[in-house]
Amino acid sequence: MSDTPVEELSFEAAMAELEKVVGQLERGDVALEESIALYQRGAALKQRCEDKLKEAEEKVAAITLDGEGKPAGLKPVEGL
Repeated sequence: MSDTPVEELSFEAAMAELEKVVGQLERGDVALEESIALYQRGAALKQRCEDKLKEAEEKVAAITLDGEGKPAGLKPVEGL
């Protein structure tokens, strides 16, 4: 488990760590207290990935196209 705060992880780093956490929990070879900590970290990592995906979707949705369907600029997106 990484010491890096979840809020500082990129999508890719959070996803990679989440995969490791899930693997450890599935194997069941960790003590109860460590399992609880892993589960909590995994839940935070999952939320981070969801947040980063939503942010990316909103950025893509903000791209405006011209009459020929080519990117022409960005429109404001609420919350960003």
